Amino acid sequence: MQNRLLTVVQMLPELEEGGVECETVEMAAYLVHNGHRSIVISSGGRMVNPLEATGSQHLCWKYIGEKSPRCLAHFYPLRRLLVREKVDILHLRSRLPAWIGYLAWKSLPRAVRPRLLTTFHGFYSVNAYSAVMTKGERVVAVSRTIADHIMTAYQTPEDRIDIIYGGFDQELFDPGRVAQERITALARKWQLPDVKPALILLPGRFTRLKGHDFFIRSLARIQHLPWMAVCPGNLDENSDLVTGLKNKIVHLKLTDRVLFPGHCDDMPAAFMLADVVVSASIKPESFGRVAVEAQAMETPVIATAHGGSLETVRDRETGWLVAPGDEVRMADALAEAVSDNSLASAFGQNGRRWVERHFTARKMFAATMDLYRRLADEGDQALMGAGV
Repeated sequence: MQNRLLTVVQMLPELEEGGVECETVEMAAYLVHNGHRSIVISSGGRMVNPLEATGSQHLCWKYIGEKSPRCLAHFYPLRRLLVREKVDILHLRSRLPAWIGYLAWKSLPRAVRPRLLTTFHGFYSVNAYSAVMTKGERVVAVSRTIADHIMTAYQTPEDRIDIIYGGFDQELFDPGRVAQERITALARKWQLPDVKPALILLPGRFTRLKGHDFFIRSLARIQHLPWMAVCPGNLDENSDLVTGLKNKIVHLKLTDRVLFPGHCDDMPAAFMLADVVVSASIKPESFGRVAVEAQAMETPVIATAHGGSLETVRDRETGWLVAPGDEVRMADALAEAVSDNSLASAFGQNGRRWVERHFTARKMFAATMDLYRRLADEGDQALMGAGV
């Protein structure tokens, strides 16, 4: 049974940008590369093309991530799909699609059901709506922090939980593979000066939880030092927040020192261009993909000391951990990062070694594939035992 090829369906709201989306696309590519069949269901987005380019099938189901009755229209189509395509694994990665997936799966006779897997990618609010992420026959936690959260908040037995850390692509995030031309092109696109000061990078979605406001207030405390800060991300995702942040930059007299260039298509080059990468989240990160990828590029990291960051960043070894919302400590770490090149370089080199040992995509793929196979084999054995 170990050698049979699987059909795996992954479901999530969209494929725009973010850690969940990246992990889904990367896992899909791994499946196809190893001869399995991969189907991804979402409402679409900029990552559909790279998904399909690696051989996965994408089903664009409008409203699959919308909190409205319109999403219920996908119940019967999904039910038919699972039976028609003889799906082996249904992998649910977000709450609203998970409800559609779970209800469709539950309505099927046991003999034709795929195995059901859910992944907790975040600290979801604790309520009946979020509880759907515990409905999987196996529940994946993306960090020990998340596993503890699931057990505490939902009393999910530990023996139903698998901890599978996210991982970075060792070929994509490799300092030796990023040509200087890519770094130069990105600096030109961001209109950085030819002789740039220390560059501080805070990448990520524009949501209040990512701590952009806290970050900017901390920067105001080190105006006397030579630096520039860049915050790449989709500016249209939360235009009101972006407008408020820009107004704060003007108020704090940081104009032309803090840039919002929009979405970045070359994050490896961005990490190479940066002198330090910041994760300023005011709520705990479930894992912290940015911090791992930055360390992979030998760039030191400053992260807020809670959630997954406590597992991915080693304080004063691969970077700095500061208390969430503590502007003084964040400013102190930023000042040390931009002023002490030898320390920052040492942290960067340590970071590469650290994440190579613990957080590679290969480890993530192997652990997830092993879980898929175990679930599929258990299902086959159960059917044989029942004489089906």
